[in-house]
Amino acid sequence: MRALRETARYTRRAIALVWASSAKLTVALAVLTLAASAVPPAIAWAGKAIVDAVVAHSREGTIRWVAIELGLVVAQATVTRSLGLVRSVLGSRLGVDVNVAILSRATKLELRHFEDPEFYDRMTRARREASMRPVTLVTDAFALVQSALTLAGYAAILVRFSPWVVLVLMIATVPATIAEMRFSKTAFRVRNWRSPESRRLMYLEYVLANDEHAKEVKLFGLGPLFLGRYLELAEKFHGEDSKLAVTRAGVTHGLSLFATLSFYGAYAAMALLAAAGALTLGNMTLYVLAFRSGQQSFQSILSGIGSIYEHNLYMSNLFAFLDDTGGTDLKEGVAAPPLARAERPKPALGDERGIRFEKVSFRYPGQEKWVLRDVDLFVPDGQSIALVGQNGAGKTTFVKLVTRLYEPTEGRILLDGKDLQEWDRDRLLARFGVVFQDFNQYQLKVRENVGVGSVENLEDDVRIVRAVDRGGAQPVVAGLASGIETPLGRWFQDGVELSGGQWQKLALARGFMREEADILVLDEPTAALDAEAEHAVFERFQELSKDKTTIIISHRFPTVRMADRILVLENGHIVEDGTHQDLLATPKTYARLYALQAAGYA
Repeated sequence: MRALRETARYTRRAIALVWASSAKLTVALAVLTLAASAVPPAIAWAGKAIVDAVVAHSREGTIRWVAIELGLVVAQATVTRSLGLVRSVLGSRLGVDVNVAILSRATKLELRHFEDPEFYDRMTRARREASMRPVTLVTDAFALVQSALTLAGYAAILVRFSPWVVLVLMIATVPATIAEMRFSKTAFRVRNWRSPESRRLMYLEYVLANDEHAKEVKLFGLGPLFLGRYLELAEKFHGEDSKLAVTRAGVTHGLSLFATLSFYGAYAAMALLAAAGALTLGNMTLYVLAFRSGQQSFQSILSGIGSIYEHNLYMSNLFAFLDDTGGTDLKEGVAAPPLARAERPKPALGDERGIRFEKVSFRYPGQEKWVLRDVDLFVPDGQSIALVGQNGAGKTTFVKLVTRLYEPTEGRILLDGKDLQEWDRDRLLARFGVVFQDFNQYQLKVRENVGVGSVENLEDDVRIVRAVDRGGAQPVVAGLASGIETPLGRWFQDGVELSGGQWQKLALARGFMREEADILVLDEPTAALDAEAEHAVFERFQELSKDKTTIIISHRFPTVRMADRILVLENGHIVEDGTHQDLLATPKTYARLYALQAAGYA
C-alpha cells in the first residue's frame, strides 16, 4: 500500500509536469487514449456478428459486419498511429523542458554543491533519466486507463457467460505483476547504489576519448591502465545486470505460465459447451476472444502498474533534486527564485569603503581542517594587495570567500560596510573581475571566449578588441586566420588549438571585459607564461587597475612586489602584512621565500 501511495503521488506530479509542458498535447493524449480503449471490444463484437452471419448463411449480414469490422480496424490503426505521434512530440517537448529545468537549477547552485560528491551523485541520478521518464510515466498512466476501460468492456461481455471466468481473469496475472514490481525496485536500488562508480566509469571514458588528456595518455602509456579499469567496472556492471535479468526473466516467466494455463482452462470449457450445443459458434468466438484479450488487458494493467512503479522510483530522484534546490517552474524553463534571507541589521560603519574580514574562519563541508582561521583584515578601496604563501595556505579560498562562492563558516565579510550576505548576488558579482588559475578553455569562437567575461557585451566588438589588447592577446588573435571569429579547440570542425600560454592570454582578456568592475582579482592566471611575459602582463594590469581594488595571487616575487601591500598566509592565518621593503627587513617567511627564489636566478 505504501508503494501504491508513493506511485500515486509521483504520478500526479509527473502529470503536472506534462501539463505544464504542453496542455494541448496532454488533452490530445487523453482523448486518443479513451478512443483507443473503446475500439477493441467493438472489434470483438463485430467478429462475433460475422461468425453468426456466416453460420446463418446471411450474405448481407456478413458483408455488413465485415465492413463494420474493417472500419473499426482502420479507426484502431489511426488512433494507434496518432497516439504514437502525440507521445513522440510530447516526449520531445517534455525532455527539453525537464533538462532545461535541471540545468537551470544547476546554474543557481552554490559552488559547494558541485564540490560535494553526495550531492553531485543526486544531480547525476536526476539527469540520467530526466529526458524520458516523465513522459513515459504519463503515457503509461494513460495506457493503464486505456487498458482498464478496455477490460471493463470485455468483462461486460464475459459476465454473460460466467462471473467466475471474470474472477479467474482478474487473479491469473497478479503473481507475475507483483514479481515484476519487486524486481523493478531491486534494479532501481542497484543503479542508485552504483552512482559513484557510474561516474567513475564515465570519467575513465572521458579521459580515454578526450583531446585534453590525449597527450599524457599517449606519452605515459596510460591507455592500458585506464582501459583495464574501465573494463573491470563495466564487466562488474554487466555481471550484476545480467544476473538480475536472468533471475527476473525466470521468475516472471514461470508465474506468467499460470495465466496461460488459466486461459486454456477457460478455453476448453467454452469449446466443450459449444461442442455440446450450449453455445453458438459466434458466442464461443466472442467469449474466447474476450477472455484472451481481456486477460491481455488485465495483464497490461498490472504490468502498467509495475512500470509506473518503476518510473516513479526514478522520478523520485528528479523530484528530490528539484525539491532540495528550491523547486522549478517548468513552464518558464527557469528555476524558481530562492526563499528570501531574513533581514539582518545593517552594521553602523558609516561610509567605509573597502573589504573587511571580521574574525573569518572557513573549512570545507565535511572537513575538520580549518583553511582560514580568525582572519581580521581591512583592504581600503583602491588598494592593491598580493597574497603569498605555500600551496594550500588558503589563498584561493580567500578569493572564493570575497566573491561569495562560499560563505564563511564563522565571522563575516563586509564590502563597503555591508555584509556580503545582504548584497544582491548579481550586483555583487558585477563589481568583480576575476581570472582564476584553472580558467576555462571554451570550445567557442575567440570573440565568445573573451566576450563571456561580460555577457551583456558579448556582441560589442570594440570592447572585445580592447579587452584582447589589454590582456596581451592581440598577437595571438592576429596570428589566427579569421581573427576574433576563429573557432577554438578541437571538439568541433575547423577549430584551432592554442598553446597553454595563448589560452591564458585570452583568459586574461576575458577578465578585462568587465570594465565596470572596481575589484580585480588575478589568481595565478599567468602560470603558463614566462617570467618576462608575466611581468609585462602585470605592468599592464597595474596601469589599467588604477583607482581599483586589486587582489593578486602569484608565486613570482617580481610580480608580487608591485602590490601596495603584501599578505603572507600560513596555516590559515595572516602571519605577515606590509610592503615588499617592510617584509624584506623582517627575517620571516616572506624574506626567506624571496631569498630562495632570488637564488634560483643567480
